[in-house]
Amino acid sequence: MSLQFLFIDFNAFFASVEQQERPELRGKPVVVLPVMAENTACIAASYEAKKYGIKTGTSAKEARNLCPEIIILAARPSLYVQYHKRLIETVESCIPVHTVKSIDEMACELSGSQKLKENAIALAQKIKQTIAENVGEYMRASIGIAPNIFLAKTASDMQKPNGLIVIEQKDLPQILYRLELQELTGIGRNMVKRLYRDGIYTVEQLCSADKELLRKVWHGVEGERMYERLRGIEPPLPPTHHTTIGHSHMLTPNERNTEGANAVMHRMLQKAAMRLRNMKYRTKTMHAGIRYYNDQQWSDELTFDDTSDTMKLTQALTKLLERKPDIQEKPLQVSITLINLTPQEEHTPSLFENEERNSALNTAVDELNLRFGKTALYFGDAHNALESSPARIAFNHIPDIEIEDGKGGRAKQKKKQEKRETDLTEEIDPL
Repeated sequence: MSLQFLFIDFNAFFASVEQQERPELRGKPVVVLPVMAENTACIAASYEAKKYGIKTGTSAKEARNLCPEIIILAARPSLYVQYHKRLIETVESCIPVHTVKSIDEMACELSGSQKLKENAIALAQKIKQTIAENVGEYMRASIGIAPNIFLAKTASDMQKPNGLIVIEQKDLPQILYRLELQELTGIGRNMVKRLYRDGIYTVEQLCSADKELLRKVWHGVEGERMYERLRGIEPPLPPTHHTTIGHSHMLTPNERNTEGANAVMHRMLQKAAMRLRNMKYRTKTMHAGIRYYNDQQWSDELTFDDTSDTMKLTQALTKLLERKPDIQEKPLQVSITLINLTPQEEHTPSLFENEERNSALNTAVDELNLRFGKTALYFGDAHNALESSPARIAFNHIPDIEIEDGKGGRAKQKKKQEKRETDLTEEIDPL
């Protein structure tokens, strides 16, 4: 089986973007936080910071203890999305991007003579050089090349930063034996426990397990897919279907009270509702949660008729908050998740409600916020948190900055107007 995929992993992506943008940060320990608060976990650490044991998930306070010279920065999601788009364009100048896996990962499918090892390596080196020239020398990437995406990603993780590893069919499975189980994509802490229960403690034992055993461990067909991936096969995948939309926010010190937490939750809900409509989905269940100091937690959920109406969702959140018990500790983090999603086209209209009127209202609110910014029009429960809960970039979710933060609306509208004027001028003046 020949080489089929080239996988690109941009190393310490958020921190690397900051070092690329600000030369004074290069060569220094840098971490990026979603919110500037001591208890907030880092979402990225430069390789200079990693030498001190700082990694994703390390709190700002712990990072300071590990490295007193650490430079702590607030995340700039819109900037990271801009770099993400530039990197896609740059890679596609060398080879088409097959799949964007996350904000800092993408896979490319090899074709023709690119499948030969020496040509694939030359292509990887060309990609690295083109990125350095067109985007910046600090945007380093580790590249893996293998018979399928899973093994290509595994190869990209085997040498960081700026690595280049090839896994050929003849290398399997022995080349994987030096890895720990949790170093393989799809094997997290809970899956490791399940593997242990069935007597699988090493990657070598995993590779030797038969398909039936892996199906048992994974509780279904995903175990068969793992069996095939370990052997260099690219298994067919079912169509993707969105199952949840959610936001979470580490509260800033002035938001750590009941009123602040409630306002932030309403702000997050209004963002989630706009995302829901943009994706053309509806939701049947809302889950809300608050984490307090001293590890106290509250969570609750409510099920209702499927909807994407912000007003109905606001009423549901208000009901959840009204039945929340009185907890004396300060709130630290809040979350809102919309679950049980269904596509808009599967919705059966209600006989008892004027859904067209509500839909028109939501459409008007969305259009005004896209055009004039996220605070142009909003529901009053979010008034005290209009600048809270900015766009977040989970590694598997790349936000639409215009939708999540309402940025760029005016600029986009201006460009459209300029284009109309240019088109009109060209029609009038044949010269």
